[in-house]
Amino acid sequence: MFRRTFWFSTGVAAGVWATTKVNRKLRQLTPESLAATAANKALETGQRLKDRAVGFALDVRDNMAQREAELEEALGIDRAPGIAPPRRHAAIENTTYSYNRNEDH
Repeated sequence: MFRRTFWFSTGVAAGVWATTKVNRKLRQLTPESLAATAANKALETGQRLKDRAVGFALDVRDNMAQREAELEEALGIDRAPGIAPPRRHAAIENTTYSYNRNEDH
């Protein structure tokens, strides 16, 4: 009698467990749930890429400043600390340009 009760209880527990697992998996596979999961993963990936790009840009800026300092030292250029270097503009000749798109070329 106890053996039958034990196996009956074990079968009921296994059935409840399996039903719960199947229902949970079915809820995960609905179109709405799949779309939400994909959107969350896309946002996480975008944030990760953004963080890496910002880190890369900061590394480039730091290395650029370091290299400029090395070049200034090698060339003997002294600049007071905290003063930005002068802007260098390309020389523009007195040439007139026509920006008329209807002009024959």
